[in-house]
Amino acid sequence: MSRERNRGTKVSKKTKYILLVGDGMADYPIPELDGKTPLEVAKTPHMDRIASCRIGVARTIPEGMEPGSDVANLSLLGYNPEACHTGRAPFEAASMGVTLEPDEVAFRMNLVTLDWESAHTASSRDQSDHEIIMVSHSSGDLSTEEGRGLVEALRKKLNIPGIKMHPGVAYRHLLVWKQGPEKAETIPPHDVLGQNMATYLSDPEQDPITDLIRRSWEILGHHPLNAARRQKGLLAANSIWLWGQGRSPRLQPFKERFGLKGGVISAVDLLKGIGVYAGFETIKVAGATGYLDTNYRGKAKGALDGLEHLDFLFVHVEAPDEASHSGNMKEKIQAIESFDEKVVGTVMGGLDAFGDYRIMVASDHFTPICKKTHTGEPTPFAWASKKELASAPDGHGFTEAYAKESGLVIEKGYDLMPVFLQGA
Repeated sequence: MSRERNRGTKVSKKTKYILLVGDGMADYPIPELDGKTPLEVAKTPHMDRIASCRIGVARTIPEGMEPGSDVANLSLLGYNPEACHTGRAPFEAASMGVTLEPDEVAFRMNLVTLDWESAHTASSRDQSDHEIIMVSHSSGDLSTEEGRGLVEALRKKLNIPGIKMHPGVAYRHLLVWKQGPEKAETIPPHDVLGQNMATYLSDPEQDPITDLIRRSWEILGHHPLNAARRQKGLLAANSIWLWGQGRSPRLQPFKERFGLKGGVISAVDLLKGIGVYAGFETIKVAGATGYLDTNYRGKAKGALDGLEHLDFLFVHVEAPDEASHSGNMKEKIQAIESFDEKVVGTVMGGLDAFGDYRIMVASDHFTPICKKTHTGEPTPFAWASKKELASAPDGHGFTEAYAKESGLVIEKGYDLMPVFLQGA
């Protein structure tokens, strides 16, 4: 795929810029919340203050593209996904330090929980006429130690020429396949929670991905780590799930595009990998998990420290999205409030130490509780300068409705970053 280029955007290097993303914060009205969204119910004084200066919506998912965090965050960072996106997994490979050869295809490899609604065991190869339910895309929030142990077992027992497995974080891992099926139709597991996947998994003789998934069942089903999880009443990571495949993309470095040296803070390999391709410095934060218990303040403080020598910081928090995929309304509200108080609030409190700055908050995409997956409608953002915040008026909150009603619409989501940097 050709490398996306432009003539760049002239911005002030005396100004510090920061983008704070609460993954999947945007939602639909929920009956249990009296027709309000989690953003409308959550206490978000810091995002509200930014929104009082400027709020709008951006179409981060181009028409016809899957509403993934890879596509959405490329847009937020000023990259046209239609020009530079090949798949999700290559970004995760980059974050893990895995360099893809031209003939290699990277796959995201989740460790998931399937439920066989039949009398057959998980090792059976004839399940096509029975239900195989996708119970959890994350094996019930598997720990990194458990995930690495299971991947190591798979590497030893699934020794297939041309295939390499790389352990990642929690349930998120990587498979690299030499001349692999790049054009195969794969499904993100969080898109099919609670659904019957028997038909999708029914033809291992013709589908190498299905065959590989099924080969994992016996190895994982009998692993001592899963036996221990069952004894504790936890979900077993009893299957791999391959998706998000692609070859190595080419992105023009952020500094080349915008003249700014950038950094990224995230617990998620996908976002750190986008940062690698964008030429960002990866700032590590102890206790950054991607879940509700992540180190919110640590991320904010890491960003402020990073801005001492960097011009731009991209801070990503996964927790609201994970709560959405689980259908947990209470945890989503908690995640949004923690993001606002501990990330946005901490950052705003520390930015005054810099001469000038601009700050933007955004939901990269919608992840409605009722759907438990991403959707592609324009998503809310808000940004303000130091000067604007000094005299910020009382205004509407950072919500989906106010963002839509503002009339500020960025139809091509990748145009938002140049607007933000230029202050237009």
